[in-house]
Amino acid sequence: MTTSPFDHPFLSGLLGDDEIAPYFSVEADLRAMLSFEAALAKAEAAHGLIPTEAARAIAAACTSFSPDLPSLRSATARDGVVVPGLIKQLRTAVGEEAAKSLHLGATSQDVIDTSLMIRLKAITFLFAGRLSAIVAGLDGLERQFSGNRLMGYTRMQAAVSITVSDRLVAWRAPLITYRDRLTEQNFPIQFGGAAGTLDKLRAQGSVIRASLAQELGLTDAPQWQSQRLPIADITGLFSLISGSLGKFGQDIALLAQAGPEIEIAGGGTSSAMAHKQNPVAAEVLVSLARFNATALSGIHQSLVHEQERSGAAWTLEWLLLPQMTIATATSLRWAGELVGNIKRLGTA
Repeated sequence: MTTSPFDHPFLSGLLGDDEIAPYFSVEADLRAMLSFEAALAKAEAAHGLIPTEAARAIAAACTSFSPDLPSLRSATARDGVVVPGLIKQLRTAVGEEAAKSLHLGATSQDVIDTSLMIRLKAITFLFAGRLSAIVAGLDGLERQFSGNRLMGYTRMQAAVSITVSDRLVAWRAPLITYRDRLTEQNFPIQFGGAAGTLDKLRAQGSVIRASLAQELGLTDAPQWQSQRLPIADITGLFSLISGSLGKFGQDIALLAQAGPEIEIAGGGTSSAMAHKQNPVAAEVLVSLARFNATALSGIHQSLVHEQERSGAAWTLEWLLLPQMTIATATSLRWAGELVGNIKRLGTA
């Protein structure tokens, strides 16, 4: 049983995304956390802060380490985060000597936030590819139907005749903007230590942070543990993407309701009315757009971090960001399918 429709046994067929969901699995999260610890040890060894042999032992352990998940669950319930329990287990795995060098100068938030940035970077690469495919599909529709006529509507009332090309511009233009923003998006390392000052690393803090960012393929940036712009920025972009796809879905649903201006393959069946082909994909796009718009307000609530770290605001992000990401992924999935199913648009 699940409380989320995004991974529900059958609702996930409508609302889930099998390609993106694994990035929020416990395996992916732990793998990214362990890559942080291995990269941190390597960076600190390169700058003479810990022995090279210790860095090698930590890296080797992080590659093969398999944590005790039930113990991590209990530890998280106690500590509010998984990292103290994870580091305790990892120290045992690396051995007594190397354990002294493990996690040096870092704090739980560094590990968790950086894990998220690593995974979001990979996800946005996939999102950009999906947007490119949707744009290409809309380009194909323009080549076929650009000169066909549609009735233009303002405030839900018939206005003047427009071309299919006119409508396609409104659907396509924002998607190109979002694709470009995704490819230009920065994913910053989070590395601030206990209170964001890297106090244990002193003068070496900034150079170690830069090396750590380079090792993980992230952007070097000052700590942002209480300044959540990176989270608000990427989720805001996700909401924009699903919002524009929701507009596309709404337009398609209205065209399907009117009838003669569109022909779509597929469609959902009705248990009561065998003659119907319901515009399921279009409807889901509208629902997901509204979901993300609502969830984004919660992300903006999580910008209110008390002093140097907030447990409450941080936990709120954990509740919202994964679902917003999957909602965006599902929007892109359905939009790509819907574009491919349009067999005719407008009238000659």
